[in-house]
Amino acid sequence: MTPSLSAQRRDLDASLERAGFYPRLVADVVHDALDGREPLSHVAHLETHFERTEVHRHITVLVLTEDMLVITHVDDQELDEAGEQVMAQISTESVPVSQIRSVVLSYLYAQPQDYKPSDQVREMTLAIAWSGGQRLDLGPASCGDPQCEADHGYTGTVAQEDIVLRVSAEADGVQAVQNAKAFARALRKVNTASPTSGGYVVDPPVRRQPGFGGRFTRAHHQR
Repeated sequence: MTPSLSAQRRDLDASLERAGFYPRLVADVVHDALDGREPLSHVAHLETHFERTEVHRHITVLVLTEDMLVITHVDDQELDEAGEQVMAQISTESVPVSQIRSVVLSYLYAQPQDYKPSDQVREMTLAIAWSGGQRLDLGPASCGDPQCEADHGYTGTVAQEDIVLRVSAEADGVQAVQNAKAFARALRKVNTASPTSGGYVVDPPVRRQPGFGGRFTRAHHQR
């Protein structure tokens, strides 16, 4: 094992400790999913949702290796009102890098008219597609006339995505955005270098998206 790879492993464990969401359990699950592979880059994203008097937390960890993208999601649920009985639900998925079809990066900057190279990204969204999963966004169509009350049907967009990570400097901190950018660069480098990869990277115009919109977290947004 080279020092740089062992350092990446230590950095991954340190990130899980800082997140503070069952760090021992999450670390064991992540390393088991890695199956001996050494991490090249990672993102650990903790989210908190409020529902009336209940607080729900969950963490999603993306770990990139030379040939795999390993995704781990851990969610907890209280089984009694006192919160003494808690159940952890865990999902893992290992995606060969060669199967990743697209990596879409979106950026949000404040006051673009005053932009300077030193300005930090306010928000970044990373969308990864590998299985052909799609999201359909619909909204009422219009003709451009603000006085028109006619029904113009609906318009929308179809986006390929299996998982979406949205990191905000305001909510997660500037360093979290920088870490997500570094992970995206590493994923882009490994994906485009894969000889059998059909993947491509797109930097589209910025548009608002939910947080993790993939198979692991969709249920949270339906609470």
